[in-house]
Amino acid sequence: MPAKKAKSKSSAKKPAKKSAKKLRNVPFWIGFDLGGTKMLASVLDANYTVLGSARKSTNGSDGAAKGRNKIVKAIQEAIEEAGVDPKGIQGIGIGCPGLVNPDRGILIFAPNLGWTNMALRKLLQNQFKCPIMVLNDVDAGTYGEYMLGAGKGARSLLGVFPGTGVGAGFVYNGQLVMGRAISAMELGNLTLPGTHIGSPVFGSVILEDLTSRLALASQAGLACYRGQLPDLDKKTEGALRNIRSKALANAFRSGEDAAMIMFRNSIRYLGMGVAVVVNLLAPDRITLGGGLVEELPDLYLNLLKEEVERYAIPELARGIRYSLAKLGGQAVAAGAVAWLRNAAK
Repeated sequence: MPAKKAKSKSSAKKPAKKSAKKLRNVPFWIGFDLGGTKMLASVLDANYTVLGSARKSTNGSDGAAKGRNKIVKAIQEAIEEAGVDPKGIQGIGIGCPGLVNPDRGILIFAPNLGWTNMALRKLLQNQFKCPIMVLNDVDAGTYGEYMLGAGKGARSLLGVFPGTGVGAGFVYNGQLVMGRAISAMELGNLTLPGTHIGSPVFGSVILEDLTSRLALASQAGLACYRGQLPDLDKKTEGALRNIRSKALANAFRSGEDAAMIMFRNSIRYLGMGVAVVVNLLAPDRITLGGGLVEELPDLYLNLLKEEVERYAIPELARGIRYSLAKLGGQAVAAGAVAWLRNAAK
């Protein structure tokens, strides 16, 4: 038998090499929105254009350790999704729910997460080796609107964001109103006369327990149990975690008395709280944002203005311009980066 010819090396098939994706070598910043329900990391260029993003559920009950890991992972995934060279990172601005110490970069207390004394600046500097700015999330969102959105060109801007809680921020002549070493403008913690069975102090209640999405969802769940919101009950089974902004807005649009009453009362209480700020600081503009406002913009704009004018000093309420936040879900990320960049100048 003739000997088999050996295959030449040139005829042997070689596995095709996967071409590595070329990373863009551009300067970029990370804007991070640490929300009570979700966290969002956004890669922003010098013009605040979003190059890529990543989001995760927050689940504060999982604990601070898992929360820290998620924050780092979300930033890494956003950088990867944007296709940018990690060496181009210029800084990270992070907006957090609750009280923060901006000077030390510490999240002091996030009531809707249960996290305390989280050293975010140290965590992120160790991981990413760049400047870090830690802000309250609504301070960041309000500053973003002041610089880039609905408040552009104003002297002073009050931002009000009903969400899991109720947050507010105030910018005056380009500066965020904060304490010496702690964030301020905790509008949701304004104490009002009244009570409910969850009030820690009998005879008083805080504003966000009457006006937040969580407060409305709690009341809606009770109405579902009583058979007053049958459509909402069918869609959510009356479960608090399932009653989100869109579901609440749909309940309002249904015209059911229970939904109409709870929204009217909630916005009236919110108007009382905002009127206090108007009487103290006399803002030029007020901008509203958050999931509930995005779902029911006309209701919030018109009814809140009416209620503020009912409770504020007329001369201070007159002439205030009301608007909807323009930056949407990127307000906190863009604002935190804008504050970081301006602080570096």
